[in-house]
Amino acid sequence: MTESNTPSTLFFDFGGVLAEEGFREGLMALAQRFGLDPQGVFAAGADAVYDSGYVTGTGSEADFWSLLSRRTGLPPYRPGYTAEILQRFVLRRSMIAAVERMRKAGFAVAILSDQTDWLDRLDRRDHFFAVFDRVFNSYHLGIGKRDPAIFPRVTSAMHTVPQAALFIDDNADNVRRAEEEGLTGHLFRDVDSCLDLLHGLLGKAEKTP
Repeated sequence: MTESNTPSTLFFDFGGVLAEEGFREGLMALAQRFGLDPQGVFAAGADAVYDSGYVTGTGSEADFWSLLSRRTGLPPYRPGYTAEILQRFVLRRSMIAAVERMRKAGFAVAILSDQTDWLDRLDRRDHFFAVFDRVFNSYHLGIGKRDPAIFPRVTSAMHTVPQAALFIDDNADNVRRAEEEGLTGHLFRDVDSCLDLLHGLLGKAEKTP
C-alpha cells in the first residue's frame, strides 16, 4: 500500500480481529466436552451457520444447532451451548482504542461481520457499536462474506468506492474476495502487526496536506 492509495474507509471483521474468535473457540470447547474432533466440529459449524440460513437471517439459532448436531454427533441443543460461544468473544481493547483513534483522525470505520443476532447480544453486553460509523452484519444484510457482492454493497453504503477501502479479516478467503472486488485487503495475523498497520495509516494521514 502506497501513500497514493491510502484508504479513507476501514472495514473490520469482528470475531478474530476486534475480539477473540468466540465461535471457533466455543465450538471447539463443546467438541472436547463430548469427545468429538474440535477442528472437525468447528469446520462443520462454519458451514452449518451458512447452510442453516442463520448467518443471513433466513434461519434460526435452533436450525443451526439442529443441523450441526446432525452433521457432527454433537448432542442436541442444551442450555449453555450458546453461552460457550458468546463468553469467548472477548473484546480486544487495544483494537477498539485504535479504531477510535482512526475515526477521530477522519477515517470512516465500519464493522463487516459474518455474524448472527449474536452480534447484537454482544453489543448489549459490551457496547462497541457506538465506536463505529456503521455496523454491517450478514444477519441483517441477508448476505455474507462468502458472496463477493457484499463488498461493493458495503462500500457503496459508506459512500465510497472499493479502491478507497481497506478490509481487515482473519479469514484468507474473505480477504481474497475483497481484493478481487477492488478493496485493499489485510489478513489479520496478530494484534501487534495490525496496530502497526493502523499506526502507519495515521502517519500518512497526518502528512497529507
